[in-house]
Amino acid sequence: MSLIILIFALVFTTELISWVGKTVLLEIFYSLYLRIFYPQNAAKQRELKTEILNNKAELLKTSAQDQFAKWAKLRRTVDKGLSDLEKLNSEISTVKSAFSMKFNTALWVSTTGVQFVVTWWYRKSAVFYLPPGWFGPLQWTFALPFAPKGAVSVGMWQMACRRVIKVGERMVKEFASERPDTNAEETAEKSKTS
Repeated sequence: MSLIILIFALVFTTELISWVGKTVLLEIFYSLYLRIFYPQNAAKQRELKTEILNNKAELLKTSAQDQFAKWAKLRRTVDKGLSDLEKLNSEISTVKSAFSMKFNTALWVSTTGVQFVVTWWYRKSAVFYLPPGWFGPLQWTFALPFAPKGAVSVGMWQMACRRVIKVGERMVKEFASERPDTNAEETAEKSKTS
């Protein structure tokens, strides 16, 4: 893979992750992780929630004054279910915090860390060369910090890629936010007044 495409892919991946959001990705991968490595805890949590909701619904239907024995038994069942659920949630929370730390570390290493390594490794390499005289005396700035004169350095190429991707993201968001039905209503109103 050429250096120009590698750097663009790394920057695009990093920006895509920031656009989607780390918390969204964390929740997706955590739910997958929980179902693969802790299926009994996830299943038990779902069962407890369902059981508690069913018992609460029955408790609400039961009169505390007319059927006190049944109401008290249901109340104890709901309370026990809630305490079991709280204990299970704390266990799952511990697993989630450990997973979150590992996931954020892996995400940082695979995006930002790799960009640092690539920038350092290819710091004296040219991504590509500019035609002579295109930018006049400013041409040396594209080679900063260590690339040969007349070339575009890895750092400058990363900045250019990031800027183009950000502009593209903004254009997509603006395009997506425009609603065609709103423009059709405005056109219809203008034709009525004309």
